[in-house]
Amino acid sequence: MSEELKPPAIHFYPAGCYFKSIDDIAGKRVTVMGLGLNGGGEATVRFLLSHGAFVIATDMKSEADLQTTVDSLNNDETLDKSRLTYRLGEHRIEDFESADCVIKNPGVKYDGNKFLAAAKNIETDISLFLSFSKAPIIAVTGSKGKSSTVSAIYYGLRQSGFNAFLGGNITVSPLTFLDQTDETTPVVLELSSWQLADLRGRRLLKPKVSIITKIIPDHQNFYHSMLAYVNDKKLIYADQSKKDFAIFDFDSDPAADGGTLIENWGDVFAKECKATILRYSKKPLPEGVLGVWQDKKGRGQARLSTKILDSLPQDYEKTTETVLKDLIVPGKHMRANVLNAALVLRIMGVSPERIIEVLGRWNGIEHRLEFFHECKIGKTTYRFYNDSAATVPEAAAEATQAFGKPVYFLTGGTDKGLDLSPIAAGICENGKNIVPRAVYLLEGSATDKMIADFKAEGIPYKGVFASIDDMLAALKSDLENAADSKDAQIVVFSPGATSFGMFKNEFDRGNQFKSKVKQVFA
Repeated sequence: MSEELKPPAIHFYPAGCYFKSIDDIAGKRVTVMGLGLNGGGEATVRFLLSHGAFVIATDMKSEADLQTTVDSLNNDETLDKSRLTYRLGEHRIEDFESADCVIKNPGVKYDGNKFLAAAKNIETDISLFLSFSKAPIIAVTGSKGKSSTVSAIYYGLRQSGFNAFLGGNITVSPLTFLDQTDETTPVVLELSSWQLADLRGRRLLKPKVSIITKIIPDHQNFYHSMLAYVNDKKLIYADQSKKDFAIFDFDSDPAADGGTLIENWGDVFAKECKATILRYSKKPLPEGVLGVWQDKKGRGQARLSTKILDSLPQDYEKTTETVLKDLIVPGKHMRANVLNAALVLRIMGVSPERIIEVLGRWNGIEHRLEFFHECKIGKTTYRFYNDSAATVPEAAAEATQAFGKPVYFLTGGTDKGLDLSPIAAGICENGKNIVPRAVYLLEGSATDKMIADFKAEGIPYKGVFASIDDMLAALKSDLENAADSKDAQIVVFSPGATSFGMFKNEFDRGNQFKSKVKQVFA
């Protein structure tokens, strides 16, 4: 088997943390591998410097590429930069060999990495946080819906009076708020499969509540195996106990198996997990199964036992309660994410009435079906939505159906080893799906695969466009020539793929899209 096709080896880290306490950081030589632009590397450097470490910040990107992060650190007068060394545009093996500890970026593979192999000790910003914080953890992973779920949970907790914090894969390092946490401050962590893999063996992650959102094939260019990918996801509940809660999918989903012949990952998780199990579903749960579901009117129902709720107000009588009604954010898949947030709030003691009120005000998050612009062309109002964080095909397909009417669908990007056919299957004319008014394709290797699927299904498309500018210019021309409509029309940008090459990441892609839309459709 070639090195490119060889699956990553399973690596176990020593139990606990190299640093026995925060005070133990002082005087240590620490190499931060991956300074980056998304905040995690910078937050780690700040944390280590503030606690007296000597830090080498190393990244394969050049100083020019990382100028924003470098300037942010250099312009901070509160930091002792005499203990900070930049090693940018390269990694040097001696920086890893001589370090007391290396702080690893989750996107870097351990398997076959000579620099990590040379390290005496390896930690991550997540492992440091879990070692030093006493906060109750609400941890969320999955293939899609993670960010929406954690954001809705965080919003609901804050609006319900909790001094809660949000961090992890959502681009906020929990080290930025570590010193503000204690036993009374719930922390919501979005955790990617890579971040979880970096915790294997450490026995540090013991969440009060764990959630695994819908599982679908993802990152198969990294894992080469659906089972390897899911095995990392399982680490979220590996060290939970019966006093904790784990929330898993109840609905079967053929797309979840990735060729494993497993119809429902939630059943697999439930059999293994030692925590108290709760399930979520789009249909009523069978009698005896605890969790949440959507009724025929789309309302969220929760069934919890009095044993689970014995810490809540003693006037609790019913076993089934309505915990979700009207939402601002569109889409059935978004309602499922918010319903899981409602379940977490109920576990935390928030009343059903308060949950309905609070989550009914939540307006979603940036880059996920984010409404950001409106304009008129002729007599027609056009509303623009940014769904750039949709990096898997299933999420893009759902975006086309989320509004209950045909949309102008902008999609395409870079392939990450996924089956792109769910996009074509989700929008083809079959009597069940809502067919887009028009499809516009942005250049990329994933787009090449989409085109083959579109041709097979007879789906017309426009493009392929080499840039967002070209795509928006074609869209504007088409909208100017379209017939007037009394109903507002929807334009949604949902790539269903990654952003390698053309953009720094999906967030940069979304920001560029929003900026250019506002220019073109002022």
